[in-house]
Amino acid sequence: RLVESGGGLVQPGGSLRLSCAASGFPFISALMKWYRQAPGKEREFIAQITSAGGITYYADSMRGRFTISTNTAKNTLYLQMNSLKAEDTAVYYCNARLPSADYWGQGTQVTVSS
Repeated sequence: RLVESGGGLVQPGGSLRLSCAASGFPFISALMKWYRQAPGKEREFIAQITSAGGITYYADSMRGRFTISTNTAKNTLYLQMNSLKAEDTAVYYCNARLPSADYWGQGTQVTVSS
């Protein structure tokens, strides 16, 4: 199970940190990802991290403002988002990939508006 939190309303230029609490599977074995989906658009990949080694990979358009990280002691995935823009408004989802399973959270809404 994955439960996202930390979304909300933020002004342009502001920051938010999203969290994704994981349970029910070996977090250390998972490839953890963040995606987002804006209204009327397809789901978009943001970044991924290996829980075991902390190896990260970002979509080109996300590199620089977004930082993915994990706390393996807390089985939690994070997404630090800085310099937010109106076009970052979307529902943000976390995803856990394992050899035999694929889990999604319910999403958390991020709205960037003045």
